[in-house]
Amino acid sequence: MFGVSPSVAAVQAEKIFRREGINNILELGSGQGRDTLFFAQAGFYIKALDYSHAGIESINKKANSSGLFKFITAKKFDVRKKLPFSDNTFEGCFSHMLYCMAFSTEELEFLSNELLRILKPGGINIYTVRHTGDADYGIGNHKGEDLYETNGFIVHFFSKEKIERLSNGFEIVNIENFEEGNFPRKLSRVTLKKL
Repeated sequence: MFGVSPSVAAVQAEKIFRREGINNILELGSGQGRDTLFFAQAGFYIKALDYSHAGIESINKKANSSGLFKFITAKKFDVRKKLPFSDNTFEGCFSHMLYCMAFSTEELEFLSNELLRILKPGGINIYTVRHTGDADYGIGNHKGEDLYETNGFIVHFFSKEKIERLSNGFEIVNIENFEEGNFPRKLSRVTLKKL
């Protein structure tokens, strides 16, 4: 999940954003910034939000030391709140495994509606989630819905039906399953286009 190399999901998202002519993106759950820096190096203007103050500090330091500060704006933020942007601000949004954190479906629906609000018409939202075919699904302490806790970490697993439920106001362009890491984790990369 961490490291300096961009995630496979970000590399794929970059190709999609470029093909769609997008250069102004929002990243949710940016962590230490490996994908943030990758997008900036590729010439995208990116606003990064993360719940961790340390993560945001790390991104800002890397942006300054690498000369990418003109491309990156990073801010600590809780995505369960109204996003701090005007309507129709962004051309694209990217998040890698943010949706499968310990959020309820209701909180995810709120976030999806917020993304619908801040994306421009035709804007692209790309996110990844661990799906119900993952070996960890159903293991550990059940926390309600499709949330399971293992070793103190809660994961929200996604079915195709949940992905469809969260796509209200969007066209589902693609749902592609892939694997990541040594375990490996089984994920879906979801690409949505604002109607």
